[in-house]
Amino acid sequence: MSFWKKIFGGGDSQPKAGPNHQLPSTMVAKEFGEVNVRRIGDEIEILFTILMEPTGTASEGWQTGVALDASGSMMHAFGRDLGADGPKGAPPQQLLNQYTQRGWLQVINHQGQNIPILSADCKEDLVTRGHFFWSKNEVEPMARRLTAYLASNLDADGGTTVIYWACGDGKQLEVLGDLTAEDCERAVFQGPQNVEFGQGTFLAPAVRYFADRFADATNGMYIFVTDGELNDLEDVKKYTIKLCKEIQAKKRNPLKCVLIGIGDNINEGQMEELDDLDSGTEVDIWDHKIAKEMRALVEIFAEVVSEHQIVAPMGRIFNEQGEIVKHFTDGLPARVTFRMPASARSFALEVEGTRIEQSVVVAK
Repeated sequence: MSFWKKIFGGGDSQPKAGPNHQLPSTMVAKEFGEVNVRRIGDEIEILFTILMEPTGTASEGWQTGVALDASGSMMHAFGRDLGADGPKGAPPQQLLNQYTQRGWLQVINHQGQNIPILSADCKEDLVTRGHFFWSKNEVEPMARRLTAYLASNLDADGGTTVIYWACGDGKQLEVLGDLTAEDCERAVFQGPQNVEFGQGTFLAPAVRYFADRFADATNGMYIFVTDGELNDLEDVKKYTIKLCKEIQAKKRNPLKCVLIGIGDNINEGQMEELDDLDSGTEVDIWDHKIAKEMRALVEIFAEVVSEHQIVAPMGRIFNEQGEIVKHFTDGLPARVTFRMPASARSFALEVEGTRIEQSVVVAK
């Protein structure tokens, strides 16, 4: 996150800063959006946000979008792959031979293992015959909540744009359209219908789609859902840096991108690289979240809030010894930064008579 450069400075006389560490949502107090910790010499720099939606309303020109990963590994999550065994049990060898003769079933050897490749017709037939059930569509409920939330709470037009990305060769998109909150509640999200699930996972085309389509929007908020590893991380970084420089030079308006990881095969290291990307500017475009750790959808706004947004008339931060570390007499902002000794294990925010305790885990 490029705001760290502004906070810590870049002079040679400054202590060298370690990597930024964002605490997982499961460890963060429910009142906070996110908590970031960075080691600097014999101190730690702590940045936390108050969990809240941005104060911007439709009048501030927000445009929103949700992009759903449609690479091949997502077929199971969209309910488009074979799931649990059906009542008929395993298919007989004779049936498998028929599938092979029709070209519906191929077996390839990958790293010493024989892996069956089934066509869509093959899967459909196995389900129809009762040998399997379809996998559960785990994407649809989440996609409905995400799109409805953005459409009803932020978007200037009352509708959020939904696309599938990583289709076909991994670089193609399929646009579902602009969905209102009412549309989202009954929308069907089963993966791409006019192109195939992708053979790769390329994020840059989806980012460009929103950045180009809504280039004139006053503000942009775009959510990208994925289950695995990006094949074009360096391209995404380069394009992000380009956007950051254009935003800082006021050649384009601000936008925010949030990468949400689902499933058990997420490459969180890549997500953190984007989240912590140093663009050489004060602009911070990327944030990342892990779906199973998210407590509420409002968390997608964790990095959108500003130090200029005042959430309470006053507030105080205490260390674990009960000593005041920082005192906000002119109003508690939604984004707070302060330092503590590197040995500190926790802090507490006191606001409006309530004390919020937060443990701190320092990245090694």
